[in-house]
Amino acid sequence: MSQAVLILAHRDFEQIYELSLRLKQRFAVYIHFDRKMTLTSDEKRKLETEGINYISEVDVKWGGWSIVEATIRLIRFALRDENIEFFHLISGQDWPIKNVDEIYHYFEENNDRIFLDVQSVKNIKKSGEPIEWWLKYYYNYDKINRRSFSGKIFHRLNISVQTILRINKFKKLETKVEFYTGSQWFDVPREVLVYVLDYLEKNDELYKLFKTSFCSDEFWLNTIVMNNAVFRKRVTGNNHRFMKWIHKNGSYPAVLDEDDYLDLKDSNAFFARKFTNECSKQLIAELDKALGKA
Repeated sequence: MSQAVLILAHRDFEQIYELSLRLKQRFAVYIHFDRKMTLTSDEKRKLETEGINYISEVDVKWGGWSIVEATIRLIRFALRDENIEFFHLISGQDWPIKNVDEIYHYFEENNDRIFLDVQSVKNIKKSGEPIEWWLKYYYNYDKINRRSFSGKIFHRLNISVQTILRINKFKKLETKVEFYTGSQWFDVPREVLVYVLDYLEKNDELYKLFKTSFCSDEFWLNTIVMNNAVFRKRVTGNNHRFMKWIHKNGSYPAVLDEDDYLDLKDSNAFFARKFTNECSKQLIAELDKALGKA
């Protein structure tokens, strides 16, 4: 069975290149480089020489629709190869924490299952906000920097004003689905990706809702899959990803380092994040040693 790893990358070409070399031992590799990353002719040559597929089409902004747009373009790019039957989505700051053969064989033996982190949006709060508000109200974080000081102020004011005005996209756009949330990272059969792209294309109201929401990458695919009666029975609820939801090494979730090695070793996850060249080199060396890479 042919499998592909899809990578959303936004920084550090050398780390992404090393990640791709490890994965290509068993997987086809497809990368979307954030358009803000300017690849040199030498970097492009290195990718092409190794048969690593890549595009760079979308300027990705945190919290904006552009993340989903990049994901969709990457999926469409990979689907061109009709031989690929199973797909994994990771970030350019992920790293495999099991042997690539073990990862490949696990999904080969479980290729009818949908590995997706899902939960209903009802009664869930993040940063003190019901996340239903992230879908119910209008946002445009492809033009406004949500992570800036002014962006944070705008976010609070935007929600307050729309609450007072009783804005409700659910009613305006007449979307008749139950909404689900969860991690954007997935491991799914080909038929799932074909279905979700077709569904989104045919349901313009739902497309408009997601496009004007906040952090749609945490809703769109999860929602479409869970509203399919056949697919939802195949969802495992576990996407085998390891993350530490703490502030560490200047990041939330944590940038992992050698102090996290034992936690990774004892984990049943296949991929972990975040890794950076600045903080994670020793951790990668320890993982390589344990997994038999010289």
